[in-house]
Amino acid sequence: MIKLKERFTQTCFPFTQDQNLIDSLWQEIEKKYSGKSRHYHNLEHLENMFAELDTVKDQILNFTNISFSVFYHDVIYDASSKTNEEKSADFARKKLQQLNLNTADISEIHFQILATKSHQKSENKDTNYLLDADLSILGKDLELYLDYTKKIRREYSIYPDLLYKPGRKKVLKHFLELENIFKTDVFRKKYEARARENILFEIETL
Repeated sequence: MIKLKERFTQTCFPFTQDQNLIDSLWQEIEKKYSGKSRHYHNLEHLENMFAELDTVKDQILNFTNISFSVFYHDVIYDASSKTNEEKSADFARKKLQQLNLNTADISEIHFQILATKSHQKSENKDTNYLLDADLSILGKDLELYLDYTKKIRREYSIYPDLLYKPGRKKVLKHFLELENIFKTDVFRKKYEARARENILFEIETL
């Protein structure tokens, strides 16, 4: 798989040949996702999302935009904040303006990042692929899923179980209440049934 830095550089190249600018933007992303509190929402999460999206690349209309959305969707992540997606989307807008992306593409990326907050089905097909890649961990085998739950718990370690468990249950029940956790046919067939089993298992153990 293409390394993240190389992928980011390739994504930026159509918009600027300024390698210093590209390096500066990448270093910022790398630093944000490598913070000490990033146990799950880190660079590995981005790698896993790209691994999923690469399998459906031929079905994605604008892979450049979706790539920028992946890189920036969790760039701001504070377990005590309820506005991470908004802050990440605004951060992305500011940085992509430096790359001279056109306004329509920046708006689409901003929209896609905001969509990762509620994970509701979108009329934008590419956004649905982004959402599905973001949630693909939910449908992995139980061992991987349990590892993910431990990492999420560590990210929320500022909260005692008394607060964490009810909050986590609320999030999990939100996913179960969705008509489909996964919005695209390919991801639904691949992960939906397993994701629901995993979530129910976690709820029972909380």
